[in-house]
Amino acid sequence: MWPPLLRLQAALGSGAELVVVGGAVRDELLGRPHADWDLATKLLPRTVMDRARAAGLKVIPTGLQHGTVTVMLEDRPVEITTFRSDGDYLDGRRPESVQLGVSLEEDLSRRDFTINAMALPVGGGDLVDPFGGRADLVARTLRAVGDPLLRFAEDGLRTLRACRFAAQLGFEVEAGTLAAIPERLEVARKVAVERVLAELTKLLCGEEPERGLELLAETGLLDLWLPELRPMIGCGQNRHHRWEVWRHTLEAVRLAPVDPGLRWAALLHDAGKPGAKVMGTDGEVSFHGHEAGSLELAATVLDRLKAAHALRREVLALVRHHGTHPAGDWGDAACRRFLRRLGEDGLDLVRWGAFRLADQRAKGLDLEAREREHAAILARLEALAAAAPPLTVKALALDGAALMALAGRGGGPWLGALQRELLEAVIEHPELNTPEALAELVRGRR
Repeated sequence: MWPPLLRLQAALGSGAELVVVGGAVRDELLGRPHADWDLATKLLPRTVMDRARAAGLKVIPTGLQHGTVTVMLEDRPVEITTFRSDGDYLDGRRPESVQLGVSLEEDLSRRDFTINAMALPVGGGDLVDPFGGRADLVARTLRAVGDPLLRFAEDGLRTLRACRFAAQLGFEVEAGTLAAIPERLEVARKVAVERVLAELTKLLCGEEPERGLELLAETGLLDLWLPELRPMIGCGQNRHHRWEVWRHTLEAVRLAPVDPGLRWAALLHDAGKPGAKVMGTDGEVSFHGHEAGSLELAATVLDRLKAAHALRREVLALVRHHGTHPAGDWGDAACRRFLRRLGEDGLDLVRWGAFRLADQRAKGLDLEAREREHAAILARLEALAAAAPPLTVKALALDGAALMALAGRGGGPWLGALQRELLEAVIEHPELNTPEALAELVRGRR
């Protein structure tokens, strides 16, 4: 247990019944790393604040109406909540009222899943586990505390949290808990999209994201928050793929590095395939132009979920370029143009390469050959990029002022056209990017 918690316990006194609760207990028992330490105590919030301040600790009254204060321990915020019970939930998110001063067991009874409804006394003592959370950890089972219909009626996000924990921990969802999820979709519909995005991102970055995504599809949550993906299920592909579109997508997500941008891109990159699917006269399936459809659907999903600009930009860039496959017969100039396009979209070559490799592996066929081809392509692109070729107008050896002086003209549309023409020339032949050579090219256009 984190040593600063002992200092906090000493500040609050032995009668505080200070315990670690929630995910920190779960992760401690599983031996998983974690950053948060959520605490509970029988002391009322004002008492917690007074005693912590008397011990020289910084205290922030973050949620007094819900019995919560935050104490800074070694520059880390630690929430301390008084043992409480919750009143009725009317908005599918928060209780209308709370009652402070209840027993620890009653406090634990309001939590979502048994594996999150345990408490560990700070400073030592027996695990408090009234609902069998430890046994469920051993059995790798996710089970609601009490009646799952009631738990999911209280907070609609808990349905998604079930899928997220299954993905993060690799657990099975207990049958009764799983069956309750479709019955509470109307409550889940009330959840703010910002909370949904956060949970979906955690799910995608879990150890077994494919497990969580399958649960979304099975329970109806996929149709609620990601309806654009439903047509991918059962959509067959061509001879270049081992699996249908949905299974390929699950594999791509699983194989992509654990990173929000890369995994969201893996999830959305082929969303346009069902709409672009065409059966040729030879019986071969094709998906020409599906990249544009995928890009449109990805933008729709990310906009609806109010994704941050940086995440949206990277995901859309990866989706936009996922159908471009530099080949061994490409010339150096074609490779440099591709690097320019990646740069214009703010894409890092290493991240593009990691995403492309996951997509290639997820096709499930000719893996060794695909991996060799990818390694060769990436090595060639990296070597060309290392030479720092001019890929933008700003990299030209003559800037706009110099070009205007050379042409004897003021600024205007002609200047941008000239710069683009010069850039094409130096991408084709980087050795031309000198003031003298560019000046000669300008004079030659007259």
